[in-house]
Amino acid sequence: MKILITGGAGFIGSHVADLLIENNFDVSIVDNLSSGKLENINPKARFYKCDARDSEIFKIIEIEKPQIVIHNAAQLSVRNSVDDPLNDASINIIGGLNVLEACRKIKVRKIIFASSGGVVYGEQQYFPADENHPTKPISPYGVAKLSFEKYLFYYNYIFGIKYICLRYANVYGPRQDPHGEAGVVAIFSKKLLNNEQPVINGDGKQTRDYVYVKDVAAANLSAIRNDFVGEINIGTGVETDVNDIFDILKKAAGKKDLKEVHGPAKTGEQERSVLSYKKAQTILGWEPKVKIKEGLTRTFEWFANMLKF
Repeated sequence: MKILITGGAGFIGSHVADLLIENNFDVSIVDNLSSGKLENINPKARFYKCDARDSEIFKIIEIEKPQIVIHNAAQLSVRNSVDDPLNDASINIIGGLNVLEACRKIKVRKIIFASSGGVVYGEQQYFPADENHPTKPISPYGVAKLSFEKYLFYYNYIFGIKYICLRYANVYGPRQDPHGEAGVVAIFSKKLLNNEQPVINGDGKQTRDYVYVKDVAAANLSAIRNDFVGEINIGTGVETDVNDIFDILKKAAGKKDLKEVHGPAKTGEQERSVLSYKKAQTILGWEPKVKIKEGLTRTFEWFANMLKF
């Protein structure tokens, strides 16, 4: 089966590509390399340098004729979306629609969309959030993710294109950059390795649901093999606060006596976010495998090895 991944040189997309190639899928990657990296691209994948907003995407999808498109290409930063909502909408809505129109014209069978359970629900009314939780995003990034979900519903209803929106929790792991919602892991790791002091925003008690990137890749593999249409959370159901992240990483760095340093809280930051994965378990047969301590230790070791070169 032929799979095309937009944003396939990025953090999550490259792990998805690797796993699909391991499972003998024919993979092509589209990425403009604004945040993706050439070194992330699996040598067995065909690569096209292209922005999701460019008309060239139509030619690429026509050449490749994939049965499934995994749409990961995105502006990744919630804070950047607040500073520049027009740019966020240009990439995350207009770029997504450009890919979607190309898929419609070339008759792609199915789209798997990297959505975000961490932002589409907004301030949660109950914990953990399931897929029926009200969607009231409090950032332009969340609004854009939810908007594209609605476009996918429309294109399915009118044109019959199947889709699955994978609503990710806060994804972390090797190849991570500091810009996504789990960017604190990368930021803290790099500071510890450079013998700098990580600074925790506010009291550090704000929680997130951290899911390991290889578990996320496995969810994509399950989604390819499943005919379900709709939204599915991909998380762990476990809340971890920033103080705990700091504590685990400092121990991985061999600095267990390093004290916490707190700075000003970030205005408008969500206090708590955690997702139920029961629907993923029931429909996709998926569940998270990697616990937070193991995943953070693996991630820190990856950053440590990268700094050796």
